[in-house]
Amino acid sequence: MIDKKRPDWNTSLQEMFGSISKRYDLLNSLMSFGQDRRWRKSFLELADVPERGSLLDVGAGTGEIALDAKRLHPGLKVTALDLTAGMMKVGRGKPSGGDVLWVQGDALHLPFPDKSFDIVTSGYLVRNVPDAIGAFREQLRVVKPGGRVVCLDTCPPKNHVLRPLVGLYFKVAMPLLGGLVSGQWKAYRYLPASIQAFKTPAEIAGIMGDSGLANVVWRQFMFDTVAILKGERPRAG
Repeated sequence: MIDKKRPDWNTSLQEMFGSISKRYDLLNSLMSFGQDRRWRKSFLELADVPERGSLLDVGAGTGEIALDAKRLHPGLKVTALDLTAGMMKVGRGKPSGGDVLWVQGDALHLPFPDKSFDIVTSGYLVRNVPDAIGAFREQLRVVKPGGRVVCLDTCPPKNHVLRPLVGLYFKVAMPLLGGLVSGQWKAYRYLPASIQAFKTPAEIAGIMGDSGLANVVWRQFMFDTVAILKGERPRAG
């Protein structure tokens, strides 16, 4: 597993995600049993994306959320930010990749002025940053008052009857499938382990509240292993 306390953590993360960029979308679909599209649809519905205005997707990877948002809302100005050039290269190469502005940058130091976007989204970002509250504070900073911050991530099931079976899937099936398809065994040992070590939706909601976001709500899917959370920047903030 990547040590998030190391000074070269960003470099390590770039190398890991760069190594799996070409197979990333395929493996997300395989590992979610094809449910990842449905989750993104629910994600964008909960986000209440405006028909026009501006959206920033942080940790955009290959741009699945950003491109879905643009397809659903053609009048929306969409910016996709990611740390890894290889992931963004895959996203740019997609049929509608040119409809999105791609920016390479750090989720903990967003290269945008305060109050720049109507909505800020992220998918599978928070469990991969060394400072979750710092990431949310940056998203809060760049979203406009009254705007929304919405995140999608995978969480360990805490009190579910299928928890042992789901745990076995994370420990054995995901690393095996990921390693076989991508050839990157180390990356697909890290990713399932990061899920199991991650926080519950209630704990993430608490972090969002501590960052300054208000009215935080969430939904869960797939035996409570996938969560979508939404918070708002207070209009007076």
